[in-house]
Amino acid sequence: MDFEDFIISPRNFKTESWQIGSRITKNIKEDSIVLLFVSDYRGVGGDAEVQDFTAVRKEFYRLSQLDFEIPVVDLGDLVSGKSVQDTHYILQEVLSACHYKRALPVIIGGSNDFAFSLFSTLNFHKKSLNYTQISNIISLKQGEDINEHTFLGKILGSKNFSIKNYHHLGYQKHLNEMDSVRLIKEVEFDIIRLAEMMNSTEKTEPFFRKADLVTVNCDAIESFSEPFSMNPQVNGLNRREVCAYMKEIGLSENLKSVGIFNYNIYSENQLNHQLLAQMLWYLIEGINIQRSHPKERQYELFYVLIDDRQFAFKRDTFSNLWYFGEDEDIENCIPCSRKDFDDAKKGWLNARLTKF
Repeated sequence: MDFEDFIISPRNFKTESWQIGSRITKNIKEDSIVLLFVSDYRGVGGDAEVQDFTAVRKEFYRLSQLDFEIPVVDLGDLVSGKSVQDTHYILQEVLSACHYKRALPVIIGGSNDFAFSLFSTLNFHKKSLNYTQISNIISLKQGEDINEHTFLGKILGSKNFSIKNYHHLGYQKHLNEMDSVRLIKEVEFDIIRLAEMMNSTEKTEPFFRKADLVTVNCDAIESFSEPFSMNPQVNGLNRREVCAYMKEIGLSENLKSVGIFNYNIYSENQLNHQLLAQMLWYLIEGINIQRSHPKERQYELFYVLIDDRQFAFKRDTFSNLWYFGEDEDIENCIPCSRKDFDDAKKGWLNARLTKF
């Protein structure tokens, strides 16, 4: 199957030389960032007709290209399959083509269940994945059909998938059944409430640092004026916070795929299109910054004594980021925050660090 037959190439826009649109190409390049827009919303009760992402593209193309060096590709709009499963299959073909060229695919639009395709394809190329999801909902419902309620259960419950860590950020207690929350905690995955993400990214940055895959459910972002997402919420991350988190996602050292799902493509509100465009921009900024970092790092080692037990923390002298553990291989140390270190000095060790 030639997946190009299922992609509608984006139209050209006139942009200034300083704008990011002037550097965007349409063919997958090695080590590039590849944008693909998806219109299949059947997993959230919508339809699958090709939607017009022109308004989002216009807002995005007009933003500054700053000093970005990584090629940016706008592959176009994915034509939905006859069934949701068909769309998943076509998307996985595109994702594989990106991974073979070491390109980083960013999927925009479509329902939240397309996170399953991102995980499944990436799992074929790399085992033991670190997956971080920003979503206000934790749903582990069972069912043959794949939709926004069943996809996470299929990921976590499949014997064919290899997952090292799963971090669920931004959940809201009043929107969730406690059985799903309890089950996630029982298997010792991390759940972070919305309240812990507000105002600053410092506490939750460690959950992005080693992520291979990050997906963002737009339902976790507060709506204003007109619904921003398919399941709009009055409470959620605000505009500045979500852009800050998009930059943190881009700063991940292992990032290989990103998904931004449940965006309300039916919206005619220019501010919604601007916000999605700026979310993409901050993601790209983070990726460019991360790839400019030196590969060789130096670490300062600190020991903390708690109840006659000695614990080790490391600080990256370049990035000023913190890790828990004293293994010579930093990959075997746990990303943590400066606050975790400061709390340890006061005699309290974050339980998340000791469960490993």
